[in-house]
Amino acid sequence: MKFNTHLSLYKLASIEGSFLNVENGEVASYRLPDLFAYPVRKDLIKRAYYSEFTAKLQPKGRDPLAGKRTTAESWGAHHGVSRVPRIKGTSRAAFVNMTVGGHLAHPPRVEKRIHERINKKEKIIATISALAATSRVDMVAARGHVFDLDRLPLVLPSTVEKSISRVKDVINILDAAKLYEDVKRSYERTRIRAGKGKMRGRRYKERKSILFIVSDLKSPFAKAVRNLPGVDVSTGWTVNVLDLAPGAVPGRLMVITEKALEDVVKRFGGVLQ
Repeated sequence: MKFNTHLSLYKLASIEGSFLNVENGEVASYRLPDLFAYPVRKDLIKRAYYSEFTAKLQPKGRDPLAGKRTTAESWGAHHGVSRVPRIKGTSRAAFVNMTVGGHLAHPPRVEKRIHERINKKEKIIATISALAATSRVDMVAARGHVFDLDRLPLVLPSTVEKSISRVKDVINILDAAKLYEDVKRSYERTRIRAGKGKMRGRRYKERKSILFIVSDLKSPFAKAVRNLPGVDVSTGWTVNVLDLAPGAVPGRLMVITEKALEDVVKRFGGVLQ
């Protein structure tokens, strides 16, 4: 799929990220693909976010007979009481929506349309735009991420995906790149959720931290980084706006391997021609 997006109008003087040499811990500049020069379209990112978010929601409904399995009947007039249905043999009101145990007035319906749709081209451009936002240092800082790099995102050599298998080694890499403070921020701000969600499998709320993009989710490196608090892991072929712009706010702190960066270019590079 190709369409004219006039990318040449938005090319920056130099689109550079940071590259970490794992062996000596030195950080150098890294020339990013022109994909990261695309303008950040917050309006499209928001539309794409809600489209992908609502696509994951499960339709919700009620049993048609909920609150209606009762012997309640109205006594009619001239009894000195209201005419609401009452359980046979007693004076307890039932069935109607304002009574205890009665049916809901307007219950959720399974056929309700909850998925907010978006055009295919809009979704593609929104994803590219969200990717470009990861290279804007001001946007990443505005999201609340803690880092000490002049150029983003951080690019790692592809060899780390097979050579790194321990969380301790991942922490050493993040320390060398001065990104581990963001993981600590997520850990320190993790809190217990208020309300009944505590009993429904979502007891804790934690802040979003680094997004790792790798070429293989089954690699030792991917299995190691997913144990860090607030961290998400995705691939160049599957990364979406939900990962890149949590809460529809662009500027996620991102770490990507060279192989995954090649996958991203293969996925979106031809779109902008």
